[in-house]
Amino acid sequence: MLLLNVTLSNFGAYKGEHHLNLATRPGRPVILIGGLNGCGKTTLLDAIQLALYGPRARTSGRGNRSYDSYLRDSVNRQASPKHAHVTVEFTTTVEGEERLYKVRRSWEVNGKTVREFLAVVIDGEIDPPVSDQWADYIEDLLPLEAASLFFFDGEKIESLADPERAASVIESAVHSLLGINTIEQLRTDLLALQRRQKVSNEDQEALEQIKRLEREIELVNRQIADGVQTVASARTALEVADSKFLAVDDAFSKEGGELYARRAEIEAEKKQVETQLKSINETLANSTAAGPLPLLLLGPQLKDLRDQVEKERLAAENAQVIDVLAARDEQLLDELQRLVPTEALSAARQFLAVDREQRAGSTASTRQVINYPSGSISQLLTLEDTLRREAASAQDLIKQSQKLRGRLATLERQLAGVPDKRLIAALIEERDAARDVVTRAKAQLEDAAKSLEATQRKHQQLMDERERAYKGRAQKIAKAEDAARVIEYANRARGTLQKYGEALLQRHINRLEAAVLKSFTQLMRKSHLVSDLRIDTEKFTMTLAGPDDEELDPARLSAGERQLLAVSLLWGLARVAGNQLPSVIDTPLGRLDSRHREHLVERYFPQASNQVLLLSTDEEIDEYLFKRLRPSIARMYTLVHDDKTFTTTVEEGYWWAAGSTHVA
Repeated sequence: MLLLNVTLSNFGAYKGEHHLNLATRPGRPVILIGGLNGCGKTTLLDAIQLALYGPRARTSGRGNRSYDSYLRDSVNRQASPKHAHVTVEFTTTVEGEERLYKVRRSWEVNGKTVREFLAVVIDGEIDPPVSDQWADYIEDLLPLEAASLFFFDGEKIESLADPERAASVIESAVHSLLGINTIEQLRTDLLALQRRQKVSNEDQEALEQIKRLEREIELVNRQIADGVQTVASARTALEVADSKFLAVDDAFSKEGGELYARRAEIEAEKKQVETQLKSINETLANSTAAGPLPLLLLGPQLKDLRDQVEKERLAAENAQVIDVLAARDEQLLDELQRLVPTEALSAARQFLAVDREQRAGSTASTRQVINYPSGSISQLLTLEDTLRREAASAQDLIKQSQKLRGRLATLERQLAGVPDKRLIAALIEERDAARDVVTRAKAQLEDAAKSLEATQRKHQQLMDERERAYKGRAQKIAKAEDAARVIEYANRARGTLQKYGEALLQRHINRLEAAVLKSFTQLMRKSHLVSDLRIDTEKFTMTLAGPDDEELDPARLSAGERQLLAVSLLWGLARVAGNQLPSVIDTPLGRLDSRHREHLVERYFPQASNQVLLLSTDEEIDEYLFKRLRPSIARMYTLVHDDKTFTTTVEEGYWWAAGSTHVA
């Protein structure tokens, strides 16, 4: 599909009729459209989508307004009469033949009434049946879900950097763009064929029940669509509220708000630390210092004392046992005299005599200087162990005291930094108000989500009930041979299609993984940041792997790198789809550094598709990037806004392009 021409008349800021030729040239797929912010670039993108999709178009400025209100507000304020139209011409291949389409959507405002007209011209001839059924016809040519992947702006690229949103985009793209939906539709059509076989021979009561269920299902489908829109609006409101609260909370923290909020906690901890420190100091001053610990200063003297006491103890013991030993030795020798030879007896007598003499000598050479009480000697001998334990205990208390003093100093510094309540009162009030808004937004989102979930459950119940109604009549209807054959063959075909769809899905996912990884590698400055990329075939979530083949959290990527990952996803989808659709890119270079911008200009824009409509400001595609992109540009335009008349005109050329009359 290639866009050839776009015409806007009294649409948005475009007063009167404005025409853009979008035809490309070989090797030059880029149509560059420049304009400052507010000049109407996004309006041009909206015009293309509005012409093709009408009330289903996902235009930027519609919001929650009704379609009639949107059309009324889209007519240029200075237009008289209130009439506008948008026209898109394009070519595409249908059943092997290239066809030329011209879609003109116009409307006029008369008081509170808005009348819309749609005319579709195919190969130069108006086609009323196609015009009447255009909403269904365009879904076959270019499904809305697929188109949304090729009509995108900077905000959409940024939103796709969110892994959850990216998963929904991948799922939608794989199903609508790569043909999975076709297989599902075939299975659904076969199921409808089966059901027609069942219904045709059912009695009137069963038929009425099924029709009633069909009507209820249709009603619930509309309720689900409304619920999805409500949830999306509530989620957007919550994101805005969260953003405002984070900004206020950041300002609150910078002004010392966190310390102010923790003041009572800090003061309580300070009091506790002071109490603990006082207790430890008292223990060191009273219990430890008043105990045996000071004796550590008399280490050598205590050793001499222990040695002298031990000598005196041994001397006293020897003095007490000498006489007893003499009597015992005489008795022992008398007994031995009858038992051992004379020589052995003489040796024993000599040994015992020497022992008594040594003991007597020890007693005589040791003076009783200290006369330490024998009952207290054990305490003296264990005093060294007691002092060692007391020293270790005192050292632990000193370490605890030092740690507590450090913590006390930290707490005192924190208390000194607590701001006066009067200085942050306004921030406290603003922060509380912002938090209340977030709370209400969360509640609204939860209510909307619960309501949607209840509606979806009701939808599933109706679907199950309808399925039971069909199955309940299946046996009777299957009596007819032809009907039974159709049902059997349809079941077989549906099973085969299911297996084929699963295999096709896996194949497309594998191709998409390779295409996205290749695209991301081409665009990144850090060529080795991501070594692999996987997409789950059930949840459609992307998993990245770093150079070490370990899973890489997308949160570790910078904002610019996540934006490039989103662009790579869109590029990969386009590659897998065969670049058959034009890419319309609005304000694409936000949050990117200069190297990433060069990569987009040199490697992505010229290869994004066979046709690339690039809408940019003078700061995005600046003079340097314009020169790099120029070899790929087929045509260029600039949107010039008149601040006096509040209107925009289309002029050929671009800033810094030679011969342009409007060059800044």
